[in-house]
Amino acid sequence: MSERRSKSFYLLATFFLAYVLFLYGPMFAIFVLSFQGPEGGLTFPMNGVSLHWFYKVFSGGGIVDIGASFKRSLSLGLLVTVLTVVLSVGAGMAFRRKFIGATVLFYTAIASLIMPSIITSLGIALEFRLIDDLINHFGPEYHWSWAENWTTAMGLYTSGLGAHLTWTLPFGLLIMFAIFNRFDHRLEEAARDLGASHWQVFWHVILPLILPSVVGIGLFGFTLSWDELARSSQAIGSVNTLPLELQGLTTTVTKPDIYALGTLTTAVSIVVIISALLIIRFLQKRQARFGSDAGQGMV
Repeated sequence: MSERRSKSFYLLATFFLAYVLFLYGPMFAIFVLSFQGPEGGLTFPMNGVSLHWFYKVFSGGGIVDIGASFKRSLSLGLLVTVLTVVLSVGAGMAFRRKFIGATVLFYTAIASLIMPSIITSLGIALEFRLIDDLINHFGPEYHWSWAENWTTAMGLYTSGLGAHLTWTLPFGLLIMFAIFNRFDHRLEEAARDLGASHWQVFWHVILPLILPSVVGIGLFGFTLSWDELARSSQAIGSVNTLPLELQGLTTTVTKPDIYALGTLTTAVSIVVIISALLIIRFLQKRQARFGSDAGQGMV
């Protein structure tokens, strides 16, 4: 016999639905309003249904070049993803053995998680301004030809890249430390007993086992970089990423093209997340299948 649910269940369910509506309702409203007709406005009711504002986003006729900022954010996010994965895996392997200064290095690496993002951004900007001052001071004195027309070292792939890595790397490091803390070292020892080199052990034993987590680190790296705003605000240089352009448009926009832009950026994030989850699922199934085949072979 089924038991009747208590009143507290319905009360909590109603509260949860209200919370979900409060959290995601504005986002779904933006999605809907982005499909308005050419004469649409920023509020309901909708005025027609079309893809007009999506074409408008990349037409280049607006106040800013959204297409260029979109490509900048995408390229920066991909570079941050690659560096986050490589550095996190390398650090995870290094920290498996004790070395002098390991504790200090660890806490230094994750300190940016507790630092206010705007402070980190200002600190990076100040650091690069000091570099600019040194180049401008010593360039003429030592006749550095490359420093004659020097402007700044700040840029998308210098200070901007560093600012994003201060946000993505700590997450990657923590994930790798958690993975290696429960890694079965007997698998490596068995491979070495069979004559495998250190590189072969990593490539054929360690990497296949940690690959789902590596994909997860890449997902963290891209999504955190894709919508990063505070750390980019002072350290990005003379160009803007898509979140910075979007922030600037919110104070001047009067048409639904900003909604179309929000829908597109959300779609990119959703595609990346779904792709990463599918890859992780595939790798987990392959690991389970290989483990089952290995167990049958031993029998």
